[in-house]
Parts: sequence; C-alpha cells; structure tokens
Amino acid sequence: MIEIIRIPKQRLGVLIGKKGSIKKELEEKTKTHIHIEKDIEIRGEYEGVAKAEETIKAIGRGFSPEKAFLLLKEGYQLHIIYVRGNHKRVRRLLGRVIGKEGKAKKRIEEETGCFISVFGKTVSIIGNYEKIDKAVHAVELLLEGKTHSYVYSAMKNY
Repeated sequence: MIEIIRIPKQRLGVLIGKKGSIKKELEEKTKTHIHIEKDIEIRGEYEGVAKAEETIKAIGRGFSPEKAFLLLKEGYQLHIIYVRGNHKRVRRLLGRVIGKEGKAKKRIEEETGCFISVFGKTVSIIGNYEKIDKAVHAVELLLEGKTHSYVYSAMKNY
C-alpha cells in the first residue's frame, strides 16, 4: 500500500529529526518506508501505513514526536478540529482554547489525560479512545463560546 500526505513545511524537520532519527524510528516501528520531498510517501502494509500516516499528521499538527508516537500504541487516536473564519476570529477562538497563560489547555489535558496542540487553524487532540471524547467535547464547547467555568463544570459531569 502507498499513501501520500503533506504536512506544513516548518514541521518537516521535526518529522525527520537529527540525522533522520525520528523518521527512521517511525519506519522501524511501523515497518514502512517513508520518502520525504514536497509530499510524504509512505509504503508498506496497510496497518503500518495507517499508523505512520496518523503519527505524521500529529507531528504536522504541532505535537512532539514523543507524544505523536503514542498513536502507535493500542487504543490511542488523533482528533483534529479545524477552526473556520477570518484570521481575527480564528485567533480569538484558538486563544480561548489555550486560555490565559495556557491554563485552559492545561486544565483540559489534566482532567482528560489527553494532549492538545494548537497549530495553524487547528486544535488537535491525542488521547486514549476512552478519554478523548471528553477532551473533544470540552474544546468544542469553548469554540462554541461557552465560558471556561461552564466547560470545566461540563467536564466534571461528562
């Protein structure tokens, strides 16, 4: 199987790693071959290609390789929320997810056991399939305009 994907140019160095270390580790763990130019070509068996693709997407959305590699474990998944609107609106909404001094993002991560990355016009979440829905729900409530206190209360009752 061959899959072709793209990630932002500024994240390619993170995917490659020092002397190709991250790319090589991902290839070994997924039993795939990854070729990086303008596009990223992943070759291998279906399951390995799928896991490599999701991991690469996570790195492309701003996660560190260490956090992205959680997706190689059983039960972990990636959820990407695209925020639409003009630049000012997107910035305001993403700022709500991050919160003052990063407190909202940190609180959602602590209460759900998930990891959140705000990058470009996206909010991405990596978490165990049993807990990720709670984090996605909290982020979506913030993006809908609910107050932070409402969201924190909703997480307790989720």
